[in-house]
Amino acid sequence: MKTVKRNNLRRLTPSRTLVIGFALIILTGALLLMLPISNADGTSLPFIDALFTATSATCVTGLVVVDTGTNFTMFGQIVIISLIQVGGLGFMTMATLFAMAFKKKISLKERLILQESLNQGSMEGIVRLIRKVLLYAFVIEGSAAVLFTLRWAFDLPFGQALYFGIFHAISFFNNAGFDLFGQVSGPFSSLTSYVGDPIINFVSMFLIVSGGIGFIVMSDVMDFRRTRRLSLHTKVVLSMTSFLIVFGAVVLFIFEFTNPHTYGQLNGWQKIWASFFQSVSPRTAGANTVDIGAMRQASQFFMVILMFIGASPGSTGGGIKTTTFTILIGAVFSMMRGKEDIVMFRCRLAKDRIFKAVTLTLLALGLVLFVSMILSTTEDKQFLAILFETTSAFGTVGLSMGITTSLTDVGKLLIALTMFAGRLGPITLAYALGPKAERELYRHPEGKITIG
Repeated sequence: MKTVKRNNLRRLTPSRTLVIGFALIILTGALLLMLPISNADGTSLPFIDALFTATSATCVTGLVVVDTGTNFTMFGQIVIISLIQVGGLGFMTMATLFAMAFKKKISLKERLILQESLNQGSMEGIVRLIRKVLLYAFVIEGSAAVLFTLRWAFDLPFGQALYFGIFHAISFFNNAGFDLFGQVSGPFSSLTSYVGDPIINFVSMFLIVSGGIGFIVMSDVMDFRRTRRLSLHTKVVLSMTSFLIVFGAVVLFIFEFTNPHTYGQLNGWQKIWASFFQSVSPRTAGANTVDIGAMRQASQFFMVILMFIGASPGSTGGGIKTTTFTILIGAVFSMMRGKEDIVMFRCRLAKDRIFKAVTLTLLALGLVLFVSMILSTTEDKQFLAILFETTSAFGTVGLSMGITTSLTDVGKLLIALTMFAGRLGPITLAYALGPKAERELYRHPEGKITIG
């Protein structure tokens, strides 16, 4: 019997291993958050709320049904930030850290799982990349924690400022969006008290973008001084990320400039900081410096689009990813110009990349629309608020128009499943749940269908 179980474990594909691993971490986190020691009032948190919070933390989303700063004790907050770190970097990455610390050899099976978790095309140099991932993550988080601490030491006792600095550096780098400012500015206030603070805004945005561009890009950029070249992937990610941030800031600045509930009460520089922060945050971060629910519907819908696009491959963020969006845009322009190939930076894209981008987008769009449709029947909310919440969950963003706390148990479970699917990715989830792919032994004759 034991031999059969061992053989079944060995036959697990990397995709299924990732799904099971994340599910076990979420369940463990939920059980810990249910403990009375985790909750400020000394009672046990309901299982559905604990499961939702653990899922949100592990999937680095940031949607919350209870305020993190006021509802959880320090023990509960440490559980949450631990889930964020493990979920953001990936449980296999953290397992590799311990394996390297104890000088244990990384097996072929573990390398395959690492390849899947980091969305790499091959296993070549995967352990070396993991070392870089861990180094970059801890250096960036540590540096940001120091800057946060120095700034918040002016407003808070030094011990609390240090704790806040460490917590928010980890949360923002992993694009989680969990915050503790419910203790200072009131529940669910996020960073609204620092809407015009240049240090908090700049450090927070740097953390979000650094965690969102992906570790492959970070490694490529750090090696540029030695190699004097950037890969096509890095060029696409950096160019599309820059464009979306600037374009998003301009659009939000225009839409919200005269809104008395958001930008209308801010001065010029505060409006600029707010515009850039709200443009960066939907790229799966989840923090906000203005009330999202008070923004105009045009701004909210535009943020839905930004959340759906999300971050970049191999990062702590979700969404369909910037590279997928770039390929889709490239396909449209190539078709309109009568070109057969998609060419970017003088490189032709392979057909399988295009098929994968289309498949991922359709699966993601189908998931968001299906969940939104179901929630429209279970929740008595406006459709835009439901669509915003669902897209935020899929993109592992964490922004909300204020309906998370009032979701029904069915709604909480659906949003939790959407966060889980968004963190792992629709394709990874489909591979894990679907039957094992078999190689086709023949090809059917080609046919033609009229399009358009």
